[in-house]
Amino acid sequence: MIALLAEDDELILKTIEHKLKKEGFSVTLTRNGLEAIELLKKENFDLIISDIMMPFASGIEILAELKALKKEIPVLMLSSMGQEEIVLEAFDLGASDFMIKPFSPNELIIRINRLLKIK
Repeated sequence: MIALLAEDDELILKTIEHKLKKEGFSVTLTRNGLEAIELLKKENFDLIISDIMMPFASGIEILAELKALKKEIPVLMLSSMGQEEIVLEAFDLGASDFMIKPFSPNELIIRINRLLKIK
């Protein structure tokens, strides 16, 4: 399984990367939305985990690009508190799930497994 992880907070990025690799995922990292969009155009992923608010392009823009590319990939969005309107927009654009930061890495894996129908 190959996951694209788009997150500009270095601590969260490394925590998720470590947890995913421990679970057997191959992980491609990006720290901004524009780079994530470029990767989506060139590569295939089984899962996308994206922060909503990032430099150069938001998680919402990543979802819009995914839709334009007609790629059906489960997307788990990460959000800070107080962004309900943006989270609703993310669901409208096809987000599969979202988690509010901070979150439990163990809960993240449970949600990913549900999305990918693993275990």
